[in-house]
Amino acid sequence: MAHPLTLWCVGGGKFYIIKKMQASVTKNIPGKDLIEQRIRSFVLLNRIPKIDLSNIGFIDPTVVGLIPEDTARQFLVIAFAQKKGVLSVAMANPFDPLALDIIQQKTGFQVETNYAPQSLIEAEIEKYYAQKANLEESMKELVDFEIEDEEEDDEEQLRIQAEDAPAIKFVNLLLLQATQDRASDIHIEPQDKEIKVRLRVDGILREISPPPKRMQSGIISRIKILGGLDIAERRVPQDGRTKIKVLGRQIDIRISTLPTIYGEKVVMRILDKGSVSLNINDIGFETKLMTKFKEVLTQAHGMILVTGPTGSGKTTTLYSSLNFVNSPEKNIITVEDPVEYRLKGINQIQARPQIGLTFAAGLRSILRQDPDIVMVGEIRDKETAEIAIQAALTGHLVLSTLHTNDAVATIIRLLNMGIDKYLICSSLSLVIAQRLARRICLHCKYQYTPDVDVQNRLESLRVNPEEITFYKGKGCDHCAGSGFWGRVAVYEFFLLYKEIKEMIIDNASEDEMRQKGLELGMESLLRNGLKKVKEGLTTIDEILRII
Repeated sequence: MAHPLTLWCVGGGKFYIIKKMQASVTKNIPGKDLIEQRIRSFVLLNRIPKIDLSNIGFIDPTVVGLIPEDTARQFLVIAFAQKKGVLSVAMANPFDPLALDIIQQKTGFQVETNYAPQSLIEAEIEKYYAQKANLEESMKELVDFEIEDEEEDDEEQLRIQAEDAPAIKFVNLLLLQATQDRASDIHIEPQDKEIKVRLRVDGILREISPPPKRMQSGIISRIKILGGLDIAERRVPQDGRTKIKVLGRQIDIRISTLPTIYGEKVVMRILDKGSVSLNINDIGFETKLMTKFKEVLTQAHGMILVTGPTGSGKTTTLYSSLNFVNSPEKNIITVEDPVEYRLKGINQIQARPQIGLTFAAGLRSILRQDPDIVMVGEIRDKETAEIAIQAALTGHLVLSTLHTNDAVATIIRLLNMGIDKYLICSSLSLVIAQRLARRICLHCKYQYTPDVDVQNRLESLRVNPEEITFYKGKGCDHCAGSGFWGRVAVYEFFLLYKEIKEMIIDNASEDEMRQKGLELGMESLLRNGLKKVKEGLTTIDEILRII
């Protein structure tokens, strides 16, 4: 059967009918080749940009998904970039006005057209849309919410939100993508005329395609309902949590809202138990350090402090340590804010400062529970520090965290808190400072030479760049174009030897104690980081960024 084919092309601001012909509906259509040839001619004539989809590399699936699959297949179009309200698309026929109108209507974006051959567009459509086939139909199996502490007053609002299919679909897809991308946090940030959505992957925030501004209220209300929050209260910050199952994996989500001038900003912290190993042998210590660490953990008493900025893996190190010492013969109790992972066989307490259950109050109560090992989420004040030190002096192993720049600075911080130097020397056994550096993606890793500025900076740190082979990642599908996949730990291991304790008693300076520590075998954060660079695990730029 034959049917008429009409090709529309634009030139000089007017539409012209180029060709109307009869063509057989078969794969090898003589007219089809002629049409593609005419399109290529008009592309050159009208200076339409040509795009080589095979060289673009990774395309964000959420950008591709802005155009529905049926529309993409009907008009042979695929979206490959989105920025500031403009959607860049590749089309086999960039002169089709009907296609452009429909794409703008369905996406809500201004469309920037580029030309690409039909065969390449068809290949990209199969590549990006195939993995999403039947996703909506199976969404209930992929993402299963367990709403906690739901109140009867929320039933009507929950019913109303349940009818808002676009908001529900967006939240489900967002959580699914965040989990698949190994994101630790999701940020939803209302702006004046748009919503910004960002994922924190390997410690770095990256922006993804946002929903239309008109969906803001529905999306935020949906998230608040899932977290058991009051959707009618928009003036004060709120905190909640929920559980979901994604692809059969149990994931805890902490939800925090914050009122801003453009609406409530929402941050969801994703705690994926399946993606975090709490085996002490997996935390990244070298063999020599691991042996010393296990020796300290098996002592009957003393205090171990892990320091570093937020997101440096301190909690993971502590949990791995607790798993190592956990046994039926030991009573282990923790007080945390929040309890990030629930550990079998360990008694965990959630601190609640608003009702008086602070770290200090919780720790004081723990000591009346006959513990062998105590873990305090964080030492924030003098009172908590004093109780922790007393516990370490009275036959308990105490583990905790502190926010300092490096291990040696922890001593000065405790002294500035007002802790007696003799108590520090008697109780503190080990201080570990740590950072997390992004690991180079193995799929696109290559050798390179850093620029002159980096080399000069290394020389100022007394490091010879010629002694190091530098690597980085180009960016590929596997690492979503970032050049990194996962993270590697960088450590500073500061044991309180007799010589260090004597220096504390003698009021030695921080620099003097650091120099003595280096003489006794301590490796600084920078030196440990450079070792990771030499091993090809991370980049020099990444080490200079985090240290």
